[in-house]
Formats: sequence, C-alpha cells, structure tokens
Amino acid sequence: MSEIFTIGYEGATQPNVLDAVEAAGVGLVIDVRAIAASRRAGFSKTVLSSSLAERGIGYAHLRSLGTPKPGRDAARRGDIAELHRIFDAHMHTPEAADGLERAIALAGGDRPVCLLCFEHTPEGCHRLPVAERIAARTGQTISHLAPARPLG
Repeated sequence: MSEIFTIGYEGATQPNVLDAVEAAGVGLVIDVRAIAASRRAGFSKTVLSSSLAERGIGYAHLRSLGTPKPGRDAARRGDIAELHRIFDAHMHTPEAADGLERAIALAGGDRPVCLLCFEHTPEGCHRLPVAERIAARTGQTISHLAPARPLG
C-alpha cells in the first residue's frame, strides 16, 4: 500500500495546512482531536471540513482517537512520556479500539489519508502512535507533513 500522512497545525495558517495536504495528494483528513474545536481560525470542525471539501478533500472526525483530558494536560506541561502512557491506556478502551478499526478501514481505501492534530512535531503528539498502529495493520509507511509556519 502507500503512505499514511500526519500533520500538526501548531504555528501554521489554515491555508498552509491545506496546501501541504493537497500537495501530498491526500484525499481524506482524519481529525484525531478529542475536541474538534480550536481558537485558531479555520481549524474548528465545521470550517475545516468545508474548507477541505472546497479542495476536493474529505474529512472525518474520529473523536475516540483523541487524547483524554489528562493526556492533553500532560502534553501542555511538556510531559510527553505521561501523554503517551495515558494515550496507550486509552487505546485499550472499546471506544478507541472501534475508532482505530474505522481509521484502518479509511486508510485502506483508494485515497491517501492524513491524521490531523495540533502539535507541530509528531513525537510530541498522540497522532504518531495512532499512525503507527494503523501502519502496523496496513503495511503503509508514515510520512509527516510540515506546513509552512509563518506564525512560528
């Protein structure tokens, strides 16, 4: 199979994120945030979904693959080990397992997918372990997109 992409929008504008996703040939963005709302313009669920649709890119929000609040708090503190510990425990819940199965099915479709979350670096975000779990099942390689970051 092909690649699974990931992208973080921290420090980037919505057009820059969309440009990076479109340039990679992504056909579907999978939003893996627990809460698909953002103080950053253009990254709340409804606006993001319609902006992607204008470019012919699909959108799916898999809330169950988001990080629980204690994990988000750990990420804000910079405690990445704690974030990953909390998220790994979360992935053993039935809801997260169902979300992962849905993500695997979407990743196995006829168009490349991209996991979207906030953090700039995949190593500091739960989207990397999600991508790794998908890749382990699909045989895809993981590529991280880096949008231009004029705000950072």
